[in-house]
Amino acid sequence: MKFLHTADWQLGKPFARIPDPDKRRRLQQARLDGLERLAAIARRAEARFILVAGDLFDSPSPARSLVSATFHAIGAMRLPVVAIPGNHDFGGPGGPWEQAFVQQEMAALAPNFSILTEERPLVLDEAVILPAPLRQRHVAHDPTGWIGRACDALPADRPWIVLAHGSVQGFGSADEEQGATTYNRLDLSRLPDGQIDYIALGDWHGLKSIDPRIWYSGTPEIDGFPKGEGHRPGHALLVEVARGVAPQVEAVATGAIRWERIGFHFDAESSLAQLERLFDDRLGSGAEGALLHLDLSGQLSIGERLALEQRLATWEARLIWLRVNDQVRETPSEDEIERLTQRADDPLTARVARRLLAETASADAEIAAIARLALRELYQAANA
Repeated sequence: MKFLHTADWQLGKPFARIPDPDKRRRLQQARLDGLERLAAIARRAEARFILVAGDLFDSPSPARSLVSATFHAIGAMRLPVVAIPGNHDFGGPGGPWEQAFVQQEMAALAPNFSILTEERPLVLDEAVILPAPLRQRHVAHDPTGWIGRACDALPADRPWIVLAHGSVQGFGSADEEQGATTYNRLDLSRLPDGQIDYIALGDWHGLKSIDPRIWYSGTPEIDGFPKGEGHRPGHALLVEVARGVAPQVEAVATGAIRWERIGFHFDAESSLAQLERLFDDRLGSGAEGALLHLDLSGQLSIGERLALEQRLATWEARLIWLRVNDQVRETPSEDEIERLTQRADDPLTARVARRLLAETASADAEIAAIARLALRELYQAANA
């Protein structure tokens, strides 16, 4: 029996750091559009159902238009979809699942959807789902703690699947964002030994196997710049499971939006043209569907720096978001110095240029930065 394991859809994520509201909306829509990709993957694999391990919504108060669009998309999946609340869309008072409009649209648009807000087994024809829902954003107890006490009454002729949201062995959003914490902790060692066939986890946004039976699927749509080879967001998991047999797990790429990171150092051997070729090789014609974190270092002349800024302005327009960590030092070339300081036809400009050039070497970093900026303005004015 196959099913699809996914988590952390976080529909409605605001992407507040992206200044362009139209581009923010593109990212939000991409997350909704991803639900059809999940459904297509599940249908092609003949999966019996889809499990969502928490954080379907990014907020406990999703906009009504988002609620309707979400359940319309889930209803169109034509497969049973079973979810638990996570820390973003917790299941108790104040969360979305007790709101009348959410319940209305869920019933009207997605009769194939079940949200498990109680610590109670869901017995299906194909499997037993053991949910560990979060009733609050932060809980001090282990949400899976109830499972061991309930196992004696469960049917033993079908696989048992735990569906949980939280941190395991240092993995989870709480650890990533705030360091080690004591809330939303899952102590999976307390589960009945040898009785659980698969544990579907959410909260950690990357793909991660804790052991062959325990997996984080990660978020299906990437939501941040790369954090290392082991993070791997943008996937869902196709799981083939049977009672008492090790599961077969296949990671399937699901993300449509690209988050890229490029580092480049300018020196005598590395020019702006080389950076442009690197950009084209990595992003090419797909820049309009990508976000880029650009780490720049090294040294450029004034003219080269101005050319770089023109290129960055173009990339900023094309990309969904361009984030630049700019550590490039601007240093006028010998030719630029000569053209500014040896101006017989304009002695005032030459005198100002010599004074600014001297101040660029100031021990006061602020004075030196202002002087470099003023020297660039003078260069542009003199060459207009």
